[in-house]
Amino acid sequence: MAENDLILRVEGVHAFYGNIHALKGVSLQIRRGKIVALLGANGSGKTTTLRVISGLLRAARGSVWFGDTPATQRAPEKIVAAGISHVPEGRQVFGELTVLENLRIGAFIRNDGQSIQEDIERAFDLFPRLRERTHQSAQTLSGGEQQMLSIARALMARPKLLLLDEPSLGLAPIIVEQIADTIRRINEAGTSILLVEQNSEIALSISSYAYVLETGRVAVEGQSAALLDNEDIKSSYFGLR
Repeated sequence: MAENDLILRVEGVHAFYGNIHALKGVSLQIRRGKIVALLGANGSGKTTTLRVISGLLRAARGSVWFGDTPATQRAPEKIVAAGISHVPEGRQVFGELTVLENLRIGAFIRNDGQSIQEDIERAFDLFPRLRERTHQSAQTLSGGEQQMLSIARALMARPKLLLLDEPSLGLAPIIVEQIADTIRRINEAGTSILLVEQNSEIALSISSYAYVLETGRVAVEGQSAALLDNEDIKSSYFGLR
């Protein structure tokens, strides 16, 4: 794999929450234009990995590279400006603000007013339901609509890499399918994606490569299609038969 083909490299990262050793030498790579899945049980280190990449948690050891730029000790807003947007678990929209105001906050690093408005229109094209609710407060939206808004808000920064943390969590199956289809469309438009997802079948079906974490370490990695076809791995790590 050529170095210039990599948009993200995580190399031997260790991270702690107090005395809890959450990541124990995690390494992963993402090629430009690809969807990579990060899977594992609750507490395996998936969210922590995303937090380290986006600068919300400092790595104790190891390094994160975004393209050729070191990102390990950069402030979160600098990482957003460099081209990484993070959609956190639990959506975390600004409930008192309208859909439109949430989208404008997503463009906080930008000052190109006309282009911002164009990107708001693109967000509404991607999520037509948000257009219908432009002036509603985000707290009045359904869970699925809030997830759509969270993703749309992250896209307003025009990221090269999108970090998605459990986008299907708590959503009805039909909404999960819609979110999965939207993730594909975002990727087809040129955005690389690192996807943390509890629904391993969906994650493996839309990604090209996957890493499986177990107690803070990479236990398994490989082409997503191969992992989905491996009965032992499906049984051991995904609870699938």
